[in-house]
Amino acid sequence: MSPADSSSRRPPSQLPEADGDFYQFAKTLSDDDNAIRLKVRTFMEEQVQPIISGFWERDEFPFELLPGFKALAIAGLPYRGYGCAGRSTTLLGFVMMEMARVDASMSTFFGVHTGLAMGSIYLCGSEEQKQRWLPSMAAMEQIGSFALTEPDVGSGTAGGLTTTAKREGDTWILNGQKKWIGNATWGDLTIVWARDVDDGQVKGFIVQNKSAGFHVEKILHKMALRVVQNGLITLTDCRVSESDRLQNANTFKDTARVLAMTRAGVAWESVGCARGAYEHALRYAQRRMQFGRPIAGFQLVQDLLFRMLCNITSSQAVCVRLSQMQDQGLMRDEHASLAKGVCTVRMRETVGLARELLGANGILLDQQVGRFVADAEALYSYEGTREMNALIVGRAITGFSAFV
Repeated sequence: MSPADSSSRRPPSQLPEADGDFYQFAKTLSDDDNAIRLKVRTFMEEQVQPIISGFWERDEFPFELLPGFKALAIAGLPYRGYGCAGRSTTLLGFVMMEMARVDASMSTFFGVHTGLAMGSIYLCGSEEQKQRWLPSMAAMEQIGSFALTEPDVGSGTAGGLTTTAKREGDTWILNGQKKWIGNATWGDLTIVWARDVDDGQVKGFIVQNKSAGFHVEKILHKMALRVVQNGLITLTDCRVSESDRLQNANTFKDTARVLAMTRAGVAWESVGCARGAYEHALRYAQRRMQFGRPIAGFQLVQDLLFRMLCNITSSQAVCVRLSQMQDQGLMRDEHASLAKGVCTVRMRETVGLARELLGANGILLDQQVGRFVADAEALYSYEGTREMNALIVGRAITGFSAFV
């Protein structure tokens, strides 16, 4: 019997583990940080994995998981003070990857709350606003949303925002609509970005979701991130106190500071999504029998797995370095944009290859991979399309802006 024939008959217990961390990037973390990563992994594998496909299929959020999320104590992970852990953004990246490795909807829920909503207050809020809001958000006693995108304004928010803010004394009157706003149907507060009708500049507001004039309608019939509850927000003479205007958000450049920070997180999410699909596909290949042997022993199948692993490994290398630059204060918009653009492209290819490996079984929720294929489409588009990120990078490397 040849060595190849012998290995094809190994019992599953002797096969290599399906692990997408081929270059052992996790070992770059300190012991304390790695313990947090492993705690998140255990929660995702033991609490989320067994139930998430059902919630995905029903287009529902698993509220029963919120106590477990709170117990992880990772909301606002990289922020210092205000009840936050003050850890590195590199650790946050690994956490985002571990979540997306099991379910991209849950990582998106977490990213919206901890990155976009808390991040807006942390970067653009006054000290009083940080003290008022961040501790309860860090404890996940209040859940936040981030409302920038509009029904007819996607990538053009910098110059085309139609939601308006009009100041009357110590009150601002908000009017307009926001679309695709994650967590908005059930959360507690939303960071709303609107254009000041007097000076034309974009400003941010902390709006409590139960405010008069704040109405949310759940977006139905989604094919991706179905666990995330996205809302269409309609603001009709919604009154917000000047004390709830983000005091350090006075132009779209301040909004962009938040987006650059969270765009790095989406790059990490895309690695997690690709890795989850790859690991499911590898385990499938190790046990799926065809022509009397596991398909993992066929050359073309191994080529698919090789291509997937190449994408994941190179993307994670980009993300690790990006987060190191972020921790060192070196990251600029173009760095985050390059990572988001390239990692989501590679993710999209990787989940497609995973589905290809599974054949017809790849479209079944029972096999998990189909969920990653669908969710990858949303990650590919949100927080800056590939095209917009290409133009941000292009402007940085050429010195010429191609934006219109």
